[in-house]
Amino acid sequence: MRRTTTRPGSLPAGPAPADGTAQGPFAQSPAPPEQTVPDAVGPAPAPSASAAPAGQALRTEFPFELPRGYVDDSGTVHRHGVMRLATARDELIPLRDIRVQENPAYLSVVLLGRVITRLGTLPLVHDGVVENMFASDLAFLQDFYRQVNAEGHTRAGVTCPHCEQPFEVELGGSRLGES
Repeated sequence: MRRTTTRPGSLPAGPAPADGTAQGPFAQSPAPPEQTVPDAVGPAPAPSASAAPAGQALRTEFPFELPRGYVDDSGTVHRHGVMRLATARDELIPLRDIRVQENPAYLSVVLLGRVITRLGTLPLVHDGVVENMFASDLAFLQDFYRQVNAEGHTRAGVTCPHCEQPFEVELGGSRLGES
């Protein structure tokens, strides 16, 4: 990632203007206040369909509880986890995976392996963990992924031209990673 500001003290020392403002090609604007993202704790509420109110930090991690749980090699059941928001890169990189190219249904497994950041006491969550989950847990995670990442952007409010009743339609794709 490219750094856009310099660290304090890394600029060459020199006389500062009387009004306290920086000048020259290395002038540094005041740093914006840091935004913090609160750690997600507790059960996962359903993501709302509206954007975060102004002034509120963007929530990027969402806790979940699997219906059955992932059973690791030692027999330990892992049910509580955290999923982060997906990036465009998260949705593009799996398309290069040979397993996804040979079987498009594998896309959701690879994608979920990228965005699940924690699951129980497992040190690492990857597509191998996801592919060994029970089908009901995989279906739960696919639906949770859609809820977390859609944030209302794939639904549109429309009105029936005949009866004039309002309703919502889904504009996005039907599979994970599809739009």
